[in-house]
Amino acid sequence: MSVRWSEGGGARMHSRDDFPPHDAESVRAFIAVRMSARVEDEIAGAISELARASEGVKWVRRENLHVTLKFLGAAVNPRKLEPLAEALHDVAASTTEFDTLARGAGGFPNLDRPRVVWVGLHGVEPGTLAALASRVEGAAADCGFERERKRWTGHLTIGRVRDDRHVGGLRAAATAMRDREFGISKIESLTLYRSHLGDQVSRYEPLATFLLKHRD
Repeated sequence: MSVRWSEGGGARMHSRDDFPPHDAESVRAFIAVRMSARVEDEIAGAISELARASEGVKWVRRENLHVTLKFLGAAVNPRKLEPLAEALHDVAASTTEFDTLARGAGGFPNLDRPRVVWVGLHGVEPGTLAALASRVEGAAADCGFERERKRWTGHLTIGRVRDDRHVGGLRAAATAMRDREFGISKIESLTLYRSHLGDQVSRYEPLATFLLKHRD
């Protein structure tokens, strides 16, 4: 597959020529945005602090930090990626870049019995990140992907709890970061990723990145 758009007249897409072919095996895929490098550095520092204060957590590596807008599935038919790429191009063409603040740490469902550790995300202009996630959800549904039943919440996953017998230190350290600001990122693009799972480390392969409209 090779899908390309020029930079004129709307969103720009940087496309790769190594999309999985239509006859390839199914792939694990998702759509996400990234924070700025500076903000990711700050979050990586916070992860190091939390790791020193806790046990039994698998922490996200610096290079894998991302904000999932839509998990497409663990076994996606490659034939569905081409129309999805077209739809994501249209989403980006109708979305103006915006700022997002990363602030605070917490856990799902809570810090008493956390399964996921997260950094909170807050739109500098209210609703912008959630609106983008909603547009991506709609585009994916139009391309035959199942709609997410849970309400999307703005967060960046930084760890998954594997053993909750030692969460006291994690709870205290995350609570101390409740109001910490990690910085503001300008969200300028969204990316379609293929996920390669590993025993120790997962690898996320960007298949296509769609640039949002520039602000006036």
